[in-house]
Amino acid sequence: MILSNTKETILCYVSTCGFIPQLVQRQKVSYKYHNMVKVLSKGKNTRTVSLPEILSMAVETLWSNKLRTGLTMLGVIIGISSVIAITSVGQGVQKGTEQQIQALGPDVLSVFSGAARSGNIRQGLGSSSTLTWDDAKAIAQQAPSAQIVSAYLVRNAQIVYAGQNSSTPIYGTDLNYPEVRDIQIENGRFFNQEELDTAREVAVIGPTVESTLFTDAGSPIGKRIRIQGEAYEVIGVTQSKGSQGGMDRDDLVFLPLTSMSARLVGNNALSGVSVNGILIKAGNQEQLDAVQFQVTNLLRLRHNIYPPQADDFRITNQADIISTFTNIVGLFTVMVVAIAGISLVVGGIGIANIMLVSVVERTREIGIRKAVGATNSAILNQFLAEAIVISTVGGGIGIGSGILIALVAATIFKFPFVVSFWSVIVGFGLSLTVGLLAGVIPARNASKLDPITALRSD
Repeated sequence: MILSNTKETILCYVSTCGFIPQLVQRQKVSYKYHNMVKVLSKGKNTRTVSLPEILSMAVETLWSNKLRTGLTMLGVIIGISSVIAITSVGQGVQKGTEQQIQALGPDVLSVFSGAARSGNIRQGLGSSSTLTWDDAKAIAQQAPSAQIVSAYLVRNAQIVYAGQNSSTPIYGTDLNYPEVRDIQIENGRFFNQEELDTAREVAVIGPTVESTLFTDAGSPIGKRIRIQGEAYEVIGVTQSKGSQGGMDRDDLVFLPLTSMSARLVGNNALSGVSVNGILIKAGNQEQLDAVQFQVTNLLRLRHNIYPPQADDFRITNQADIISTFTNIVGLFTVMVVAIAGISLVVGGIGIANIMLVSVVERTREIGIRKAVGATNSAILNQFLAEAIVISTVGGGIGIGSGILIALVAATIFKFPFVVSFWSVIVGFGLSLTVGLLAGVIPARNASKLDPITALRSD
């Protein structure tokens, strides 16, 4: 008897011989789950496989090949974790830097003296004696938009007390510096106008200096420290401001500008007290440009600078610094995330390759399923489900790994821990997309296998 079509031939062959269960057991296929379409009396009526059954079969198949599944997931895990971690680290560094700049004052202009030259070597800003305390006083009086003005000197020096010593930045300031930099006193007081005018040997220290030098746990107020051989009485301790960007903002000492200039630095300006910089606080950020314009013209007049002569000072605007740095970090983050996205594409190629190999290895299994009535769409759906499960689970693990890496990096390098909700959503969406695209061709190949050829495969 010649049967009408290939499907009837297969069904007759396998049913009369009675070895469907044996084939299923030999191929290590669950007969319960892989009888995808139930063949009824005449082979015409069928039951469509539900989505839970497809997912259950996909999970069972993947679990039975743990090593292959794990290696397939690895590319997706690396790609997603890279995207999440790099995005988080970039945003954390950006936020940390913005906080550090904001701590210096978003409405503050910094004026630095010029850079000195030694031969053909140009030193850093503030190394030349082109700014004086008188310049700061003139700005306070003649620049209408300048609300508060403060001049300062800064040097690194060794501080000694009772056998303990520390190398610390020393700031010589006027009375306005704490207000411009938002410095509060925790214990004691800041020096006053009389002490500034008479160049008194008094000092205000930061909490780090206190914990380093005064190890006896007693109050440092009234005790005397030595800086470059000069003795200074400690009259105050500042409130802690913490660390930002690797810089300890509590490791410093404040002295009266007159005392530091005369005793530690020396009056090296042609006239007046030389300073390294001048801080100018505006009423708000909108007035920064007006302040900068006024200060630039005033200093040019005072220093007799006319075009095309170059300025012997430099003014930095905190708002411009924030904007510039934000743009730089944003571009860098986009570039690195794009590189991480390439690894995600590589992971998708890995999924496609493994799925193609899986189709070849499971040719006989596919033939058995078709023999008991599985349709092309059922085979297609199962292989697509396996690819999506791999990418979804891999994406979930990658998201968790990326967040953990970002947390460890933030803890070690001391910047804010930031995880963007959108980076997680995009990362998870990418993993699903990669799994779907990578599974299309292998699933299509599996669904189009000829059942007779598949059953005869070794």
